[in-house]
Amino acid sequence: MSTTTDLAGWTPARRPDATRLVGARVRLDPLDAERHAGDLFAAAHGPGADPRLWDHLGYGPFAGVAALRAHLAAQQRSEDPRFYAVVDLATGRAAGVVSFLRVDPAHGTIEIGHIWFGGPLQRTPQATEAVHLLARHAFDTLGHRRLEWKCDAANGRSQAAAQRFGFTYEGTFRQHQIVKGRNRDTAWYSIVDGEWPAIDAAFAAWLAPANFDADGRQRASLARLRGAVAG
Repeated sequence: MSTTTDLAGWTPARRPDATRLVGARVRLDPLDAERHAGDLFAAAHGPGADPRLWDHLGYGPFAGVAALRAHLAAQQRSEDPRFYAVVDLATGRAAGVVSFLRVDPAHGTIEIGHIWFGGPLQRTPQATEAVHLLARHAFDTLGHRRLEWKCDAANGRSQAAAQRFGFTYEGTFRQHQIVKGRNRDTAWYSIVDGEWPAIDAAFAAWLAPANFDADGRQRASLARLRGAVAG
């Protein structure tokens, strides 16, 4: 793996493709509008739905399954962003969407975004594993040097998630976009390859069954584990 100071032998990274990414709790399937629309609509609008889910996304909410299916069909055809459905292995149902985007193999940079998790998936080990699968694929399989996370600076939940996952805040682009008729300042975060081994180890330790008690509560936080690895 390259570092920010040593690029001897650097070769361009690879682009993500339609490969399924499989973990212990979830798998990331290439998005399929016909197969996933019903589950995703239920995740977004059914019991436990998050009323704030679409506040900071450039699309949604959707009036019905047909409207969501049409939206997903357009995303399915895209190669950058490359979209995946987050499928809970315990239920076999899609519960959210993630993507790789702004892929620049020559410079080894890639972003994860268009992330939305239905209410029942939020703040679960499955959600954390989905991000871990993306990050591990970006660095270890595709060979990127830099993984980015960007979000609306008004989206405190997304910023807190980025920090929890080990991304470093780099600054805010002011008046960066107009989203749903509102100004968006965009907060930028990143992980670089030299940081990845410790972050990866902390993810693995947090996701290990031994880190959860009989009621499913974490024994150690992700931040604590990352500090222990780094220390």
